[in-house]
Amino acid sequence: MKGKWVISTLVASTLLMTACSNSEPKDDKKDSEDKQSEQSSKNSEVKYPKDGVKGIYVSANSTNGEKFKELTKFIEDTDLNAMVIDVKDDTGNITINFNTGDKEIDKHTLDIVDAKPLLNKMKSKNIYPIARIVTFKDKHLAESHPEWSFKNADGTVWESDGGDKFVNPFKKEVWDYNINISKAAADAGFKDIQYDYVRFPEAFENVESSLSYDKGDYKNSKLSDVDQRVDTITQFLKTARKELKPHGAEISADVFGYSAMVEEAPGIGQSFPKIAENTDAISSMIYPSHWSPGDFGFDTPDKEPYGAVDKYLEKETSVLNQLGDKKPKSRPWLQDFTAQYLGEGNYQVYDSQAVEDQVRALKDHGINEFLLWNAANDYTEGVDYTPKANKEKLDENKKELKKEAQEEE
Repeated sequence: MKGKWVISTLVASTLLMTACSNSEPKDDKKDSEDKQSEQSSKNSEVKYPKDGVKGIYVSANSTNGEKFKELTKFIEDTDLNAMVIDVKDDTGNITINFNTGDKEIDKHTLDIVDAKPLLNKMKSKNIYPIARIVTFKDKHLAESHPEWSFKNADGTVWESDGGDKFVNPFKKEVWDYNINISKAAADAGFKDIQYDYVRFPEAFENVESSLSYDKGDYKNSKLSDVDQRVDTITQFLKTARKELKPHGAEISADVFGYSAMVEEAPGIGQSFPKIAENTDAISSMIYPSHWSPGDFGFDTPDKEPYGAVDKYLEKETSVLNQLGDKKPKSRPWLQDFTAQYLGEGNYQVYDSQAVEDQVRALKDHGINEFLLWNAANDYTEGVDYTPKANKEKLDENKKELKKEAQEEE
């Protein structure tokens, strides 16, 4: 299905034509021209990039005015080809008015972005559109529906030490809400729905016993608490993928890098292989700055942009290759920011060489897709995003994977 789905853009035009026909004489020539225009638009949809998705994160506020012109020019001038747009942000704001008629969705819509001109601009520049949906971290929905969240003993909505509020992944109402937003984004023209925060809160296993919340279908489950969390996250993605297929969109998921390093992340409900086999692409957040001192044998991982990514991929590639025909595309998030918060001596300035080193590590593992993260959307210039792989290193990695496969047989 990769890159083959064509998203229908007929709905809005059909409604407009119907409205006009109620007040004006029917113009057969105009109708014919409209249909030809619609068919032309349909045939010119942005195709899946033949060399793989290479994109940047773009906040909703950056989709307007000079900033968006700057970012589209940045992509035009490089080998990048995609944008990940905030459609549902970190607090639960829906940034695009999709006119769904859903009262719950409308309640949390800010209408920052006008979908049609945005997507038309992206299409004119052949930029592949990805919709970022922050899923279970959702302050607004939690406050609007405390019964869909986690509650303290006094009935207030629980929040993490960082002040974040989450909705409950066990609740089917929460699933439906996020999937309905996803469908609207797909119908508007987004080709990929990327689920972020598709998990329980961090360290949830340490606080869950003090909270009240509905376990839904798992109320009388014999599964362990950990397995229940893993299963509901997995089933959400499986359901979303199935329901979005008729809308012509693939799905992807963001996961912590460490999720690939363990069998399953006990508190947050993420099993890397189970998420992987229920998505079209998996995006591990493998920023060198996010690893701890000593990880991969590096005292300061942030100073090892090539090494940190290279060592991580040894594990990820091994896990994904065990999935056979269920293996998704690997599309990691890479670091394009300087982590000064780590303190003096623990970070380096992420210049063009540091960004390119990460991309080169991907190439040495045969991976052509990636996304760049910079919260302010200020991306480093002068990066070669298509460096040649080190053939010796690439062959060595392939040989090692083949050896692992033979040992498991």
